[in-house]
Amino acid sequence: MSDTVAADRAAPRSSIRSIQAPAAVVMVRPHRFTPNPETAADNTFQQAATSDAAQAVAEAAYREVTVAVESLRIEGVKVHLFEDRGEHDTPDSVFPNNWFSTHSGGHVAIYPMYSPNRRRERRSDVIEMLKTSYRVQDVIDYTGLEQDGLFLEGTGAMVLDHLARVAYAARSHRADPVALERFSTHFNFEPMVFDTADAAGRPIYHTNVLMCVATAFALVGFDNMPNTARAAEVRARLEESGRDVIDLSAAQIADFAGNAIELSGHDGRILALSQRAFDSLTNTQKARIERSARLLPLSVPTVEMAGGSVRCMIAGIHLAPRQQGQAA
Repeated sequence: MSDTVAADRAAPRSSIRSIQAPAAVVMVRPHRFTPNPETAADNTFQQAATSDAAQAVAEAAYREVTVAVESLRIEGVKVHLFEDRGEHDTPDSVFPNNWFSTHSGGHVAIYPMYSPNRRRERRSDVIEMLKTSYRVQDVIDYTGLEQDGLFLEGTGAMVLDHLARVAYAARSHRADPVALERFSTHFNFEPMVFDTADAAGRPIYHTNVLMCVATAFALVGFDNMPNTARAAEVRARLEESGRDVIDLSAAQIADFAGNAIELSGHDGRILALSQRAFDSLTNTQKARIERSARLLPLSVPTVEMAGGSVRCMIAGIHLAPRQQGQAA
């Protein structure tokens, strides 16, 4: 058991800080939200919206993000909120964690995206805000790999264990092994790749749909890993880090129970997840989570039509904040 996790289990959750649980995040509020037709082919979690309901869907998504942001801010999470006013074709802009990530030591990564219209989600103003408000030493841009057909969709394609330095990745065309190896070398992670399958035997499009790694526990959909030997290795690797590994059923994965993120607030760590995900958890599972993080359900049923949930909506900031007036 790692020293960090051992200490966490021995102390009240409100007294513990963890690099796994950021206290600041980036979110994007969409003004013209709609499920993305370019990603529907391999995202089986996605639902189509009828054209006559487009305006109502967009307005509902706007409200859901607004309420989610306020709920996180009330908990003490610093939310940098950006607006997507629909000047460009960016139907998935509400999911910024796919195009960039931040890392302790002042590092930022920008990722190659599979769908052409998702590439337009990348925003220079987000990167400039990070440089202005936090200590950024370098920005590593992998987007040139798109020209070679190599993709790695950020912390959707990877679930990062910042404590044990492991990058868990479900094999898919959104997590190319060459791109994953480059990221892992640059950012000092051990890549751990595994196969997944939905009810129809198709690969699950993003790792963060079936896996959440928090400080003292992990939520994992082992039922969606057809290679039982490899699934056992993933479980063992998580248990080696001292975490309580909580199994999620395939039905719970379909309800986005794996698409959660641990954050740090005023009164300790919270696990942000959707109301649908929360409702799918058993009382025993909730009790195990709440030994170290308080559950914070957020209602985002419209956003979930796009095939992602609360984790996808949040890009964690793992950077040291700048003091006001501090030089670079």
